[in-house]
Amino acid sequence: MAGRTAPATTRRQRAARAAAGLRAGPLGRLLPRLAALNLVEGAMRLAAQAFLAALPLLMTIAAFAPAGLKNLLLDSLGSVLGVHGEALDDVRHVYSAGASARQSVGALGALLTLASATAFSRALQAVCERCWRLPRAPMRSAAWRWLIWLVVWLAFMLVQAPLRRGFGIGPATGLALSLAGSVLLWWWSQHLLLGGRIGWLSLLPGAVLAGAGTITLSWAGHLLLSQAMRRGFEEFGPLGPVFTLLSWLIGIFLVAIAGMALGEAVATSTWYRAAVLVPGEEKTPR
Repeated sequence: MAGRTAPATTRRQRAARAAAGLRAGPLGRLLPRLAALNLVEGAMRLAAQAFLAALPLLMTIAAFAPAGLKNLLLDSLGSVLGVHGEALDDVRHVYSAGASARQSVGALGALLTLASATAFSRALQAVCERCWRLPRAPMRSAAWRWLIWLVVWLAFMLVQAPLRRGFGIGPATGLALSLAGSVLLWWWSQHLLLGGRIGWLSLLPGAVLAGAGTITLSWAGHLLLSQAMRRGFEEFGPLGPVFTLLSWLIGIFLVAIAGMALGEAVATSTWYRAAVLVPGEEKTPR
């Protein structure tokens, strides 16, 4: 009997030591951080803000922009979403706005739409601050950052079609340029929305992980999203593609938030600070 209980006790002791090692290791420290961030809730909030803020803003641009800019925006949206065929024709209908739509929107309506669209950048700033466990920045010092980020994001969206085609060189070049552009956008976005409170080198791991993850998911959308939107339309009618697009956006932001959170864990680790960071750079208010 004693011979049987001894191996069982040894296995329990080994399991307890392994569990203690996991809790004390990087994974054990990271999982509570991810749970505290409420990844799914944050991703759903960002997806909703992106959908509700981007659609009216894009419609406003369609009402005021010249034909060449409309076509470029449409191509870029199709490239980002992986939408083609009949689904792209439905999107194209939105960009058929002419003088009547321009008159109905008006200059005041365009300004109000742009102001309301900053809700997206405000939500993204809150996520970045939670990832880095920073207090909310005062509104007077953050408001102009929301607008600048939104303008740069729109400019980045406009060039997605030629960027993903590698400016005519080839898909491999397009993939490399898309990855580099996404990493740069997330790197700069964190620095801007955090008000420079975190150094550039500390923000790099999160930018690489968020950029690589979102680009990978975006390119996968070329294979899956268009078919999913078509099936959604067949099963649920006009609301089907809306549900599909929102689900895809939730996935994009889930990957982005997880990437930034993992990047914070890497940037604050001992080995990264010793290997890369300038002493005293991390979490230094500016």
